Amino acid sequence: MIRTEKLTKVYRTDEVETTALNNVEINIKEGEFVSVMGPSGCGKSTLLNILGMIDSPTAGNYFFNEEEVGHLSERGRSNVRKHNLGFVFQSFNLIDELTVFENVELPMLYTKVPRSERKSRVEELLEGMNIMHRRNHFPQQLSGGQQQRVAVARAVVNKPKLILADEPTGNLDSANGDEVMKMLADLHATGTTILMVTHSQYCAEFGNRIIRMLDGQVVTENIVKQYL
Repeated sequence: MIRTEKLTKVYRTDEVETTALNNVEINIKEGEFVSVMGPSGCGKSTLLNILGMIDSPTAGNYFFNEEEVGHLSERGRSNVRKHNLGFVFQSFNLIDELTVFENVELPMLYTKVPRSERKSRVEELLEGMNIMHRRNHFPQQLSGGQQQRVAVARAVVNKPKLILADEPTGNLDSANGDEVMKMLADLHATGTTILMVTHSQYCAEFGNRIIRMLDGQVVTENIVKQYL
């Protein structure tokens, strides 16, 4: 599903040049759950942004489902992104002015899903995540754990092929963090491919493989449990 060749990202100002990624080469198969670890500043978030088609590489190639997408225009990346990817962020990134229902529904508006189908999909997800009773509440009326459940529901409502999770438990206590990791594990069990950036070894081991980064490079890859 994902393949990179000598992926490089350099940030330049008038006086400083910073290499965030240096010839990164990774392969992720459809159906895998891969965790990316490393110290702050090692390039994890830059990698996630490029793989999520939010940013583009300075050099090298990024293939998604065998199509080179790293050097597409912003419009081209957006088209691929909205039909294939779901995002879960540490800070939830919910829209305060929208209700729980409206936040989860939002990605389907961009992909022009009919209204009746939008309603049934949102209600099914909210029921499954035990937050249907909060459907008309606003994000600031929810606990952190509830907000992240809404964020996960929004990420999966368009049935994406790939979920990118950036420190999804970083702002949660251990109980709510466990709940979010169980949701991701359940999604993986249904065949969804997951790539997660985390500082937590405990969370990383929910995946079947751990990639460790340092100074913009992949330094090790370890199998946690066999991918079938």
